[in-house]
Amino acid sequence: MPPTNNKQEKQKPGNAALPPVSLKFLAEHLGLSRTTISLVLNDSPVAKAISEPTRQRIIEAAKEFNYRPNYFARYLNKKRSYLVGVMVPDLGEGYDTGVLAGLERQLLDDRYFYFVASHQWRPDLLEETPRMLIERGAEGIIFVNTPLEGPVSVPAVRIGGREKFERTSNIVIDNELGARLALEHLASLGHRRIAFFKGHMGSADTEERWHGIQGAASQLGIEIDPELVVQLDRSVLPPGPEAPDEGYFFGKQLLSRSRDFTALCAFNDMSAMGAMIAFREAGLRLPEDVSVIGFDDVQAAVFAYPTLTTIRQPLRHMGELAAKTLLRRIETKDVEPEHILVEPQIVVRKSTCAPRVN
Repeated sequence: MPPTNNKQEKQKPGNAALPPVSLKFLAEHLGLSRTTISLVLNDSPVAKAISEPTRQRIIEAAKEFNYRPNYFARYLNKKRSYLVGVMVPDLGEGYDTGVLAGLERQLLDDRYFYFVASHQWRPDLLEETPRMLIERGAEGIIFVNTPLEGPVSVPAVRIGGREKFERTSNIVIDNELGARLALEHLASLGHRRIAFFKGHMGSADTEERWHGIQGAASQLGIEIDPELVVQLDRSVLPPGPEAPDEGYFFGKQLLSRSRDFTALCAFNDMSAMGAMIAFREAGLRLPEDVSVIGFDDVQAAVFAYPTLTTIRQPLRHMGELAAKTLLRRIETKDVEPEHILVEPQIVVRKSTCAPRVN
């Protein structure tokens, strides 16, 4: 047991040789009750009634002795786990990792633990994983680009969802605006023969984004040639491809159908970058022969060759917003559905230019 006098050696991070400092020791060191110290260190609303000098003294002592509240005591005291579950399709580079970076930062700032489960679009995991997360103590779940058939028994936030369910908030990008920005950019450069990667079946964004493409094309007088529309489909790919290979595979498929296009408007950045590799292998120059525009603005977009013009989703901000929204729902126990719309913006880089004049 740690000594209970004020001469206890100060703890240092990573020093496992020293026993942990107890709340009792800290209380005796400061001459305060354990309840007062616990209220301050757990950031309880009641702690606002404690004077600022006392609060600062407690915080400084906790830092000095590297005090860490006991997790199990915290759980038993408040009947709270402070755990959040996160469901994503996969953990590859792209949309999901950008969102997760924002989620992580916000949840850690608010002293919540989290665990991530990927479902790989498997029906059994889509059905079973939410229940498993709740059984393991999750107070809420964040669904990233993940379908949901109905409400879950804990507060939830969906990034990319549209359906209204009790206890669930939806954070969605304005897909129709993003699609219009992409097509307007290509049209402003003079492109009329435009190929398209349509999104995956089952994706919450596919139909909205495609509806935006169709509306913008009609307004701009651009004809969409069905021969130049390729729907992304993971099920037809060779075993074990990563996301960029999907764009490569369907880029080659597009070229096998026709080369009579001057631009590709891709569903996302990863498929856009994969297609760029297929186009270069076919001897096409980018962007002189084919301009390419993506959607998402993943981190890798600035390292593509040429750098990728894209529609930026504020992925980290969406992750932070999802975490804040979920924690608010957990704390207030709000059951009303909520719809939060986020606006995209275009980022013009080197992968688009005016079409070459023959």
